[in-house]
Amino acid sequence: MTETAVYAAGGVVWRFVDSKLRILLIHRTQYRDLTLPKGKVDPGEMLAETAVREIFEETGIAVNLGVPVGVSRYRMPSKKQKIVHYWAAEATDEAIKASAFVPNREIAGLEWISPKKALKRLSYPVDVEIVENFLRLVADGVLQTFPIIVLRHAKAEPREGWTDADAARPLHPRGKQQAKAIVGPLSAFGVRKILSSPAVRCVKTVTPLSKSLGVGISTTKLISQDAWEVGRSDARSVIGARVRARVPAVLCSHGPVLPEILTELALATGTLRGSYLGSASALEPGAFSVVHLSVHNPGSGIVAIETHAPKV
Repeated sequence: MTETAVYAAGGVVWRFVDSKLRILLIHRTQYRDLTLPKGKVDPGEMLAETAVREIFEETGIAVNLGVPVGVSRYRMPSKKQKIVHYWAAEATDEAIKASAFVPNREIAGLEWISPKKALKRLSYPVDVEIVENFLRLVADGVLQTFPIIVLRHAKAEPREGWTDADAARPLHPRGKQQAKAIVGPLSAFGVRKILSSPAVRCVKTVTPLSKSLGVGISTTKLISQDAWEVGRSDARSVIGARVRARVPAVLCSHGPVLPEILTELALATGTLRGSYLGSASALEPGAFSVVHLSVHNPGSGIVAIETHAPKV
């Protein structure tokens, strides 16, 4: 939040009911309106974790984020600009059954509705635009996706003055903070597989995530900097296996190796290469790019790429 802007995040929560697509709208008690679930970023939060938290707080439904579906901007009564980031988010049957939602002072009720009816009934044009973006995913047949997340290790102790093997360099105190800060946003995308370079700085970057999710860390020299420096890295094998598995995964590697990983993701999915790959791989320590692929046809190309960086 700044003096001139308020940041928030939310989602177009969707499910199939008798093979018919439905999205979730909320009836807000105070405003007597019909809108999409969303809310303001808490201090220290990254947008992706805000979206998951706010959807759960307003609906009781725990979701994992899919493809980003746009950003809305509008003026608040205070004259500040509100900027809201949205993602598509599937509500599984299990998550819906587990919801403990009851009408309250903030949310009067929930309503599952067809997207076309939602376009007519939503209270605000900015919400209509987000649902229209969502419907483009539906029309393109890429609503159901899985992420491969490319993560650069958090800030490590500098090479200068380090006398041991480079792979043994530990995280800097700031890097340890970054490793903790990215647990929430990485979890928001439903990570179920963690792969890492065996370098200490990489393994320690994903250790808090591993502990939080209860998922072990698989290490591979094929995306290590040591292997890359002697021409023995093999991102192609790693990426090929991940695309075939179609399981949400995070790959923690090193700055010099990231361009190779992103290039192989483009090749493995039949995506035209371009400058966007350079942007997605030029990550600062602790930052990550989420590459969304179609569950049903991952070879049809990258659906979307988004990049996130910790605030510490």
